[in-house]
Amino acid sequence: MTDANMTTTSSHWVCDAIRKIEADFQRSADTHLIKLDLPYFSDIDIYLKDESTHPTGSLKHRLARSLFLYGLCNGWIKEDTTVIESSSGSTAISEAYFARLLGLRFIAVVPRTTAKKKIEQIQFYGGEAHFVDRSDAIYAESRRLAKELNGHYMDQFTYAERATDWRSNNNIANSIFGQMKYERYAVPSWIVMSPGTGGTSATIGRFIRYRCHQTQLMAVDPENSVFHEFYKTGDCSLTLDCGGKIEGIGRPRVEPSFIPGVIDRMETIKDADSVATVHWLEGILGRKAGASTGTNLFGALKLAEEMHARGEKGSIVTLLCDSGERYLDTYFNEEWVNTNIGDITPTLEALQKYSN
Repeated sequence: MTDANMTTTSSHWVCDAIRKIEADFQRSADTHLIKLDLPYFSDIDIYLKDESTHPTGSLKHRLARSLFLYGLCNGWIKEDTTVIESSSGSTAISEAYFARLLGLRFIAVVPRTTAKKKIEQIQFYGGEAHFVDRSDAIYAESRRLAKELNGHYMDQFTYAERATDWRSNNNIANSIFGQMKYERYAVPSWIVMSPGTGGTSATIGRFIRYRCHQTQLMAVDPENSVFHEFYKTGDCSLTLDCGGKIEGIGRPRVEPSFIPGVIDRMETIKDADSVATVHWLEGILGRKAGASTGTNLFGALKLAEEMHARGEKGSIVTLLCDSGERYLDTYFNEEWVNTNIGDITPTLEALQKYSN
């Protein structure tokens, strides 16, 4: 086969791969925006953008789709490319889904502590789990595997903020504002987001500014993460020797996709508050959510309490990132919570006033 024929064949494969991803997108409905029934806040409405209803069950489905399109259009992913990703689980599940859609081999480099259910889902979509003992070892091991296998390291932590078109009509921020259109406080006072890569907070923050909305963005960070300290100091060399206990958010190093300039305020949320909040939320929704949702919602409730004290009216939107069914062995296992998180009873009791 001549070079010209090889190029044409490769081009046809890439075009077909993009078509498959776009067709999958067209078959998917938008995710729901859930208004919480919280009698305590009569003049403040709190909403959850339910990202758990994506085909792969989390917010990371959007990111994985964008990363694959970015890799295809940049010429990094071809018909025989092995795709490698460093992940705490959810992004890897979604990327395994798209790799299977395109007939590509996929390897997820994940910490050994990753929830068992997430590993099972990666494997369900045909992906392979490659374990490392430390969460900060995922980057170097992913690069090593990519070089060894002549594959492509997707590197969500670098490319998340640039793979998504924050000005377009198909990103999460545009979806939120479109769904809020007929609510009594149509333009949210705040959107609350917990960064993992930083890509979603970058998309939301940029979109708010691009559309000249008066909405403010608050980022919420779990314990054992450097993002909040970086936000305060600007020191991009910050690192931690241990990873956090809230899967999917927070990082032990400053990631390239985390853009502090689009964030108006940042708070650190205690792990016990995050976990308690999803247990409390289950009583309102009748289903479980992952602990990162608890981080988001606890931050939103903190803002609502402050607005309530000032006599302000308005709306706050945050994200339900993934289903709690992935964490039955951890956040919804009493023994695990007692050992790894501690007593969540005080926060649970304090939250009751909002829903009674």
